[in-house]
Amino acid sequence: MTDLTAESLRISEIFYSLQGEARDAGLPTVFVRLTGCPLRCSYCDSEYAFYGGERMTLAQILQQVAEHPARHVCVTGGEPLAQPNCLPLLAALCDAGYRVSLETSGAMPVEAVDARVSRVVDLKTPASGEQHRNRMENIQALTARDQVKFVICDRADFDWACFTLDQYRLVERVGEVLFSPSYEQLQPRQLAEWILDAGVPVRMQMQLHKLLWGDIPGV
Repeated sequence: MTDLTAESLRISEIFYSLQGEARDAGLPTVFVRLTGCPLRCSYCDSEYAFYGGERMTLAQILQQVAEHPARHVCVTGGEPLAQPNCLPLLAALCDAGYRVSLETSGAMPVEAVDARVSRVVDLKTPASGEQHRNRMENIQALTARDQVKFVICDRADFDWACFTLDQYRLVERVGEVLFSPSYEQLQPRQLAEWILDAGVPVRMQMQLHKLLWGDIPGV
């Protein structure tokens, strides 16, 4: 059994907001943002989480999470799985009765993540500059509980995402496949038209938190 007072992680921020993306979009959620990321995506909106942060024990993290009324918790980054103690954190949150999601780049192994967690795997498109970091073998570990996200920057990204969708039969494997326009880089209407014209069975999403509050951290 994990000692919640012995294990620790470096935390960038813990905050309460509406989930802006994926299956739980719109639901009040506590976000636990871990510090650090080995990737440098061209469209990254959380560069402030690459460095710094505060080291906290699992018990301290759970205490801060419990200060908010939400029963949904999203563990994000950076790349949360870059810190090995992310795994016991996820399990501890599930043990505490929270509905937990994990936002991960897909560049780290996901098979050891607690089965109760919904893994939201962001497969990196060519325009991200980090396509070569995708661990495509992660797809074999995904189930209907999980979600796959593509951030689309341009038409080449869209075509690559559609090819990947078909190649790995993602719609049959995971609960949701999400196409998201890169913020202020691709017009949402353009992506919507591409999806409709191609007839791909994906869910288009926009970042609700940015529509409400703009591109600022902690919301």
